[in-house]
Amino acid sequence: MELFRDRRYRHLFSAQVIALIGTGLTTVGLALLASEMAGERAGEVLGTALAIKMIAYVGIAPVVGAYATRLPRRALLVTLDLLRAAVVVSLPFVTAVWQIYLLIFLLNACSAGFTPVFQATIPDIFEDERRYTQALSLSRLAYDLENLLSPLLAALLLVVLSFNLLFVLNAAAFLLSALLVVSVSLPSPHPQPAGGGVWDRLTQGMRRYLHTPRLRGLLALNMAVAAAGAMQIVNTVVYVRHALGMGQTHVAIAFAAAGGGSMVVALSLPRLLERLDQRPVMLAGGLLMSASLVAGLTAPGFALLLLLWFVLGAGASMVMTPTGRLLKQSCRAEERPALFAAQFSLSHACWLVAYPLAGWLGSALGMMSAFAVLATLALAATLLAARLWPAETAEALA
Repeated sequence: MELFRDRRYRHLFSAQVIALIGTGLTTVGLALLASEMAGERAGEVLGTALAIKMIAYVGIAPVVGAYATRLPRRALLVTLDLLRAAVVVSLPFVTAVWQIYLLIFLLNACSAGFTPVFQATIPDIFEDERRYTQALSLSRLAYDLENLLSPLLAALLLVVLSFNLLFVLNAAAFLLSALLVVSVSLPSPHPQPAGGGVWDRLTQGMRRYLHTPRLRGLLALNMAVAAAGAMQIVNTVVYVRHALGMGQTHVAIAFAAAGGGSMVVALSLPRLLERLDQRPVMLAGGLLMSASLVAGLTAPGFALLLLLWFVLGAGASMVMTPTGRLLKQSCRAEERPALFAAQFSLSHACWLVAYPLAGWLGSALGMMSAFAVLATLALAATLLAARLWPAETAEALA
């Protein structure tokens, strides 16, 4: 592919794929660790752990976004990869639930710095809209590899290994990612104009984001993605293990179904977005996710659950894949780190609400109540997005 002729992008994309596959192993391992330590209350523990992850994302990302232009990108990314490796390799040694919570916070504080800086680097490599859209599609595919290949790989590894070794493999993935990043020279950040105090710098991205109508609509769609995704991530292990009475391998396969749906959509979106405006595509994704949760009220068996998660993943990809393009169209080059950080922080604030809600509903009121409430939330957020984001001409997006 044309994009891979650029050595910088080739190495960065490889680093992203490797790190995400490792992270996917930790996602499965964390679900099983919670199940081992808390039994039927695993959904509650996992929901709390993921809420802590979101707190780290929401609090740390704006700080990094505000000052990322003053730091060398390569050194920052490599340092954060090394810190993530050190934290994740500690997970096999936990003996109490609070230790899980502490390590999850530290791990994701590093990720909150890494991801927005990484995302803001790609449009500096590909200024051309067409190639950047292709890069976004490949980035979405990288996340889908986490959702699809990591659970399948985890299922194979769990046949012969303890789930604790999944954390060790994730640490190795972060180390390899650091080696790939350090092997290339990255574009220098665009300097921001001097002036403004600490508070102005910290809130610049948020203010720009919340004053842009299309991005306010995107924020509502972020809530729809979080509501649907939290139901799938938090309650899959509980539903498959305890409601359906199936094993660890079936949990991994269920996680993979959502990744499969997302991957199918991500492969087709670049061509689709050449003919269609991104607004109806993203709104349709919100409706698909809502429909998959409504269908969950039928108390699905395993085969139907896989289909619902496949549809949910497809809808999520329709929203998330064009997001970087929408952000790039909404700011100047020097504003990208702050705006990407604002998207990272605000989208994960939605997950901060959705994760504990999904865990608490599933634990206290049962799976059908969780399906009903989160389906309502996803649909309401999608309808709000349609209202907040007026239809725009191509000129308005330029």
